[in-house]
Amino acid sequence: MFSSRVLVLILGCLWLTEAATNTLNHGEKLNLSDSLVSQNGAVSLGFHRQDYGVTWDDKEFGYYLAMYYTQDIFNHSIWMANRDDPIADDSGVLIVDDTGLKINRTGGNPIQLFSLQSTFIAINGSDMKLVLHNSGNLVLQGTDIENGENVVLWQSFDHPTDTFLPEPMKLGVSHGRRISLTSWLTDSIPASGSFTLEWDPVGNLLVIRLRERILWSTRDIQSLDPNQIYNFTYVSSPDEQYLYYTTVISQLALEKNPRVLFRYDGSLVNGGSQLTISGSNACDGHSTENGCKRWEGPKCRNKGDKYEVRSIRPTHRVSLNNTLMGNTSLSINDCKDICWNDCNCLGVYAQMDLGCQFLSGPYDEGVLGGMSFQVIIRNRSKSKTWIWILISIAIALTIIVLLSTLFYLRRRRQARKEEEYLLDLMTSEDASEIRELQTGNKAHNLNIYTAELIVSATNGFSPENLLGKGGFGPVFKGTLGDGLEVAIKRLSRGSTQGLVEFKNELILIAKLQHTNLVRLLGFCVQGDEKMLVYEYLPNKSLDSFIFDESKRKLLDWDKRFSIIEGIAQGLLYLHKYSRLRIIHRDLKLSNILLDQNMNPKISDFGMARIYKTNEAGTNTNRIVGTYGYMSPEYAMDGIFSEKSDVYSFGVMVLEVVSGRKNNSHFEFDRPLNLVGYAWELWKHGAALELMDPSLIDSCPKQYQVLRCITLGLLCVEDSPLDRPTMSDVISVLNGEMQLPLPKQPAFSTGRRIAETDVGDREMENYSVNGLTMSTMDAR
Repeated sequence: MFSSRVLVLILGCLWLTEAATNTLNHGEKLNLSDSLVSQNGAVSLGFHRQDYGVTWDDKEFGYYLAMYYTQDIFNHSIWMANRDDPIADDSGVLIVDDTGLKINRTGGNPIQLFSLQSTFIAINGSDMKLVLHNSGNLVLQGTDIENGENVVLWQSFDHPTDTFLPEPMKLGVSHGRRISLTSWLTDSIPASGSFTLEWDPVGNLLVIRLRERILWSTRDIQSLDPNQIYNFTYVSSPDEQYLYYTTVISQLALEKNPRVLFRYDGSLVNGGSQLTISGSNACDGHSTENGCKRWEGPKCRNKGDKYEVRSIRPTHRVSLNNTLMGNTSLSINDCKDICWNDCNCLGVYAQMDLGCQFLSGPYDEGVLGGMSFQVIIRNRSKSKTWIWILISIAIALTIIVLLSTLFYLRRRRQARKEEEYLLDLMTSEDASEIRELQTGNKAHNLNIYTAELIVSATNGFSPENLLGKGGFGPVFKGTLGDGLEVAIKRLSRGSTQGLVEFKNELILIAKLQHTNLVRLLGFCVQGDEKMLVYEYLPNKSLDSFIFDESKRKLLDWDKRFSIIEGIAQGLLYLHKYSRLRIIHRDLKLSNILLDQNMNPKISDFGMARIYKTNEAGTNTNRIVGTYGYMSPEYAMDGIFSEKSDVYSFGVMVLEVVSGRKNNSHFEFDRPLNLVGYAWELWKHGAALELMDPSLIDSCPKQYQVLRCITLGLLCVEDSPLDRPTMSDVISVLNGEMQLPLPKQPAFSTGRRIAETDVGDREMENYSVNGLTMSTMDAR
């Protein structure tokens, strides 16, 4: 197989002569007639001709710089320098010069194995030398000019081919370098083949991949050596995670050429005896036995299907050239993988292990002179089993559908009864009879009022008692017989909200108790009348102060900051600490009520929704709420989550700081709403110009205003992932977390759609004194 093998054997036997050396010094050359031999004579390095046996890449042979065991009867190299770049003739010369280590050749560019420019160490080029060690490691070493120490610049053990040698060779990750083996393309072509052998330090697994996909793995490394010749060990440190092995029995006694060979078919072979010890040669990506990993194959393949060699005469076949993915050679293993994933393919024929023909039609089997195809044999019993499985699944699905239909009809009938029961209970004058719909527990001490009592309390719903109007209907002030002042929400017959919203608010708010949530006292359902009775808050809603030229002056900065913080606390309770976990969906200043001490209370829960703790987002076809306060994903796609409330909160913060409505028009270099105007001011370093002019004399804490403006912009960012949670909002308001830089918000002049606009910023701890104007730079 090798025209120069006789020369190698002679050199191996005469290693004690003056001609034998293990060192190539600076300026010296190694050509076809020369070789390096280790000091113990076990390993030699030289140029060799490799005959391919077929025409590959328009060539029938190539010359390689290869390393061999001198007494290896199997004539298989243990390392090659230029496996993927063969030399066309015998002109190859290995040389150590001032540039590093390279192979010169005629008719082609040099093959640079190591360049001195790739190292940061100051090396005296003239001191470099190449040494072949007894271990089979070819090492280029030099002298560090700064400290005079001898350093390793390059070594073959960091660039193995298909052979795993004993220690100090290793597989794994060493100082950032991944060291793995790659099989030959065929039994006679050394080019990189289909299989890769590597050590997985995370799972402590020896892994074989076929074109990057895991084909085989094992954690029981010692089982690869049934004769107990080798002792495998893996090492894990901050800089290295690797596998190595040592010989247990004397090399002279049993194993003269210790090595593990990774063959072209994916098998692991004891190099000295050529006995297969394990590997993926029996795996086709569909087996799960002996370490094989099953891939997700097409539906036409069943578990138990396999390849078998059959002598056939095909009536129809398709040829495929010997290239895959541009310049990567196509082996029989690649052909089998392609065929397995093609339901029209019945088998594959390898043309001297390169290229392939696919069997795609009828064929005659067992004929004389037939072709040896790898034919996919179907697991017939498995196919029949699948038929019965499918029948069983169909029957089971039918039963499930019938049971589900019956269950649905029963629940629907029960829901109707519960609704009628609720209405009956609501008209009852005995409050002790009220029961919650879902749990059956006692109610939350809600009072049930008669319509006559409500009419009397409001003076017949007198216009003088009208406090305001909303989507639910008008809100009236009333005084009960005991002198208690209350606010009464009356459902209008023409209201867009109906019984569902009425019940929603009644059931939800009855279970919520927080100082920043409005308190429900009771309800009234009588005939067409549906009313909710709340505590009366004399200062009405927040918008009546913020958007009124005279009344806004009553809210200095400390009161506004306290209101912002109170709203945030109420939202945090809804999102995180209430046992129902609620999304409000209709937050706006008109739904924030103020008590006599100007403490904010969130109201109007008719649109609120309960969500699960681990629920990322919910989709709805019914969009409710107020435009300008709606988040982009909710207004456009109907997707809402707790981040939808965060968006509304951000709009409210900007309104409270500025004293202006979000739908106000501002002229910058184009028409803008409040959010867009705030962004432009912040981007140009003039964010404080957004502050309500009435606050100038009452606001010594300008850093607090700037923090709120920045927080508001963060809350109205386009992507929900970029917005903070209410927990983060509270921490920012308390000065416990740092503000990241905001991006351009949504709905400033129109919604931006950008695939890369995904938030990956985290809040960080900081001190209050760390926030200054100079840190706010737009991006």
